[in-house]
Amino acid sequence: MPLNVQDKKAIVADVGAQLAGAQTVVLAEYRGIPVEQLTKLRASARDQGVYLRVLKNTLARRAAQGTQFEPLADSMVGPLIYGISADPIASAKVLQGFAKTQDLLVIKAGLYNGKLLDVAGVKALATIPSRDELLSQLLGVMLAPVSAMARVLGAVAAQKAAGAPAPAAAAAPEAGTEANETPAAE
Repeated sequence: MPLNVQDKKAIVADVGAQLAGAQTVVLAEYRGIPVEQLTKLRASARDQGVYLRVLKNTLARRAAQGTQFEPLADSMVGPLIYGISADPIASAKVLQGFAKTQDLLVIKAGLYNGKLLDVAGVKALATIPSRDELLSQLLGVMLAPVSAMARVLGAVAAQKAAGAPAPAAAAAPEAGTEANETPAAE
């Protein structure tokens, strides 16, 4: 069933709203992929916060007019699925991850931070760790000294509880054994 003018305007407005809040758009050709596989791709994209949609290229071009994604218009040829995300790398990760398992999905182009990306650029963008991965790595680095200190203190406490003598550096001098001690005034 063909789309009427109102439906086309609604689609352009919806995609335009998505593009307004997006940082990255990735285009991929989906020709020959079974519907069940595309459904899995859509579920994966939804989980990652990626707006994934099959669009008529003319409608996509209209939605991109006047936005930072307008340079993609030359790449909008053939049956394409559009991955749009506010996360800089999410759409590239989702589509590249799916392309690894499904040879029929062919990444065509992308745009990130005003820069047009070719296939190699999209693949490179997909290899960057996500924000959550980077934050967890940073937290691990920040906690490493604290956890090492906790292990050392735990080992010293266990050693003292077992009755073993404390290391010489940690032992406190006993009263009257210091050489610099001054005699008490009488």
